Amino acid sequence: MSGEDAPAQQQNAVDQKQETKPAEEPKAEPPKTESPPAAATADAAATTEKVPEEETFTYRALVLTGYGGYDKVKLQVKKGKPALKAGEVMVRVKACGLNFADLMARQGLYDRLPSPPVTPGMECSGVVEAVGEEVTDRKVGDRVMVLNRFGLWQEVAVVPASHTFLIPEGMSFEEAAALPVNYITAYMMLFDFGNLRPNQSVLIHAAAGGVGIAATQLCKTVKDVTVFGTASASKHETITEGGVTHPIDYRTKDYVEEVRKISPKGMDIILDPLGGSDTHKAYNLLKPMGKLITYGAANMLAGQKKNLLAVAKNWYHQFSIHTLSLIQGNKSVCGFHLGYLDGEMELITEAMNTILDLYKAGKVKPRIDSTWHLEQVGDAMRKMQERNNIGKMILTTEPMPEEEKKEEPKKEDKKEDKKKDDKKKDDKKKDDAKKEEKKDDKKKEEPKKEEPKKEEEKKEEAKKEEK
Repeated sequence: MSGEDAPAQQQNAVDQKQETKPAEEPKAEPPKTESPPAAATADAAATTEKVPEEETFTYRALVLTGYGGYDKVKLQVKKGKPALKAGEVMVRVKACGLNFADLMARQGLYDRLPSPPVTPGMECSGVVEAVGEEVTDRKVGDRVMVLNRFGLWQEVAVVPASHTFLIPEGMSFEEAAALPVNYITAYMMLFDFGNLRPNQSVLIHAAAGGVGIAATQLCKTVKDVTVFGTASASKHETITEGGVTHPIDYRTKDYVEEVRKISPKGMDIILDPLGGSDTHKAYNLLKPMGKLITYGAANMLAGQKKNLLAVAKNWYHQFSIHTLSLIQGNKSVCGFHLGYLDGEMELITEAMNTILDLYKAGKVKPRIDSTWHLEQVGDAMRKMQERNNIGKMILTTEPMPEEEKKEEPKKEDKKEDKKKDDKKKDDKKKDDAKKEEKKDDKKKEEPKKEEPKKEEEKKEEAKKEEK
């Protein structure tokens, strides 16, 4: 065997072995370096684009992380595109409404909100971005307002199409977000329960709030209705211009006495969002055939966190009455809670259609107190809870400009400085009070010290006389 034949024979042997073991890869074969066809590359690129689009979809949302103060509502980023079920639409949210129920929910006093972590928000406005199967009356691009039990304080919301209402021409997103909760509540109380008619009288508590202003405007759609409204004195000019006939400063005056002075017989309709002892007062203020509609328990909200004393006090004074008393008094008591009507969308839609017709006719128009970025939700809640708003508080999903973000820490510093100054003033007052107490104590002690001296002097004089 020549040296040249040996490698050839060895190679033949290797080839035979490879034929008997087809599963084995040839070791000597170099890797292929040919580029894949252009079409295959394009398909692969398209695939890699589609997957991340669903996975990397993000949107900002406010989340109630626990019950407590203003800091419990935090701005977070949610990942993943929400899935649409049949009959649902996806809305790109532009503005959200802030309601008193949201303040109570933050403290764990509103039972229609699921347990934290959860996104609050019962109303918003925006643009339809996608529609699910079986949706025939909404299309992409529609401007809508939304009413839902919760979950609307975020940039993207998925809701049943039946929970949306088309925004009329000329109405801003802020106005649209201010309309659903306040105006449906006021309308159904006044007309469905109250059966408001000409020449009647209505008492509206918190007349400068969202529901208060909505109720006042709706009262003015009926001829010769007299509106009594409670609000702090600084808000009287505004609510009077809005239609309140008799503004009453509940902070400095007894509103029951003020009502009796003007209308001795009482009221035809009273809207009560306060609860507790105020519900008793309201019932006693009704005329025969009068109607009390209670729709809240604002008296339970005292301070940034849940105040157990306020809650207990409200429950202790909870209104209850025997049916015989209702019969003999010729009065009616109704309870309204929009959150428990989420299964009655036909009823709500009927009310909303009437309200929108009134808006188009120029008879009602939401009053916006102020607009806040999602980052400022704590400040917005504080303003509402301290009763400093006149009209609706709105949250906008538009990102806060960088300049404003830089200003926020300065504002916080100012707030902290103010708190420190207030604390110093309080401490000084306490110190002054203590000093005054000490002075008073000294004054009281001085006569006591003088009394023994006088007694000694008297004894000495008596001894001298004896001598």
